[in-house]
Amino acid sequence: QMQLVESGGGLVQPGGSLKLSCAASGFTLDVYAIAWFRQAPGKEREGVSCIREDHSTHYLDSVKGRFTIVRDNAKNTVFLQMNNLRPEDTGVYYCAAVRGPISPAIAPIEYNYWGQGTQVTVSS
Repeated sequence: QMQLVESGGGLVQPGGSLKLSCAASGFTLDVYAIAWFRQAPGKEREGVSCIREDHSTHYLDSVKGRFTIVRDNAKNTVFLQMNNLRPEDTGVYYCAAVRGPISPAIAPIEYNYWGQGTQVTVSS
C-alpha cells in the first residue's frame, strides 16, 4: 500500500525554523515528483514547493529564500526546511506525489498521492 507520512510540524515563534519530512512507504520516491502544500483555516490549499525526479525545484513566491526542498532517495524521504517563519506560514502542511511531468504552478490537481498532513503554527 502506497503511503506518504509527514512529520516535523509544531509550534514555533516568528523567525524560527522547522524541518518537515515526507516519508514514503510501499513505493520508491525516486521516480516521483513530490510537492508540499499547505492549507490555512478558511483558505484554499496552496502549493508551497515541488521537486522533480531530476531534483529541479519550484517555490511559491512568498517562501523563496526561506524554504528549501530536498529529496534523499536513499532514505525515501523528501524534506522541507523552513527558515525565518512568519505567522502567515501557519497551516496544515501536506506532501503529495505524482509519477509524471509537473508544471511549475504546484497545482493540487496534478498530484494523486497525498499524506495526512502535519500542523505548523507560527505564533508568539
